[in-house]
Amino acid sequence: MTEPEETASATTPATTARTGLAHRPADNRAVGGTLRLSVTINGQDRSAPAVPPGASLLTALREHFALPGSKNACEQGECGSCTVYLDGEAVCSCLVAAGQAEGRTVRTVEGLAEGGAPDAVQRAFIECGAVQCGFCTPGLVVTVHDLVHQRLIHEDGPPDEAVIREALAGNLCRCTGYEKIIEAVRQAAGELRSARGRVTQ
Repeated sequence: MTEPEETASATTPATTARTGLAHRPADNRAVGGTLRLSVTINGQDRSAPAVPPGASLLTALREHFALPGSKNACEQGECGSCTVYLDGEAVCSCLVAAGQAEGRTVRTVEGLAEGGAPDAVQRAFIECGAVQCGFCTPGLVVTVHDLVHQRLIHEDGPPDEAVIREALAGNLCRCTGYEKIIEAVRQAAGELRSARGRVTQ
C-alpha cells in the first residue's frame, strides 16, 4: 500500500474536531528517515519504531500497531470509516498525521469492549441488524458511542432522529437506508440511560 505523502492539510476551524489537529507540534525522534511513534492505545502504552513520516494515524494503527478495525476507504475524511477517539475526541484517523499522535491517547473500535464483551453500542448494532457488509461499521460504532456517551455526560435527553442523523452525517453506509442504524442508536442510548439510572438510585 502506498503511504500518503501528506495527511494533515485540513486545518480550518470547521475541520479541527474531525482531524484532531488542535495540539502541540509533534517532536518524534527520526530514525533513518522514519519516526518512532509512542502512543497510548486502548489503555496500553504502545510504540512503533519505524513509521514513515508521511503516514496517517490510520496507516499507523493498521500497519504498525496491528489494529485493523478502523477501515481505509476514502482517505479524505469523507466516509467516517476510520473514526477513532484521539484524546477523547472522535476524529477521522486518515486526516491525522501519525506524528501528530505522538504522546497522545487513542481509542479504537477494538478498545470499546467492556471486560472482553461487546459494549452497549456494539450489542445494539448486532441485535438491531445494523451491520451489513461491515466495512463502515467500525467508524459508525465509534461515532454512535461518542454520541450516546456525550449525551449522558451532559444529561441531555434521548437523541431524536434529527440529532442522530446529524451525528451520523460524516459516516457513509452504502448498504442501508440507515433505519437499522438509527434503531441501534436508540437502543444503545436507552440501555445506557437505564443502567445509569440504576447506578444512581
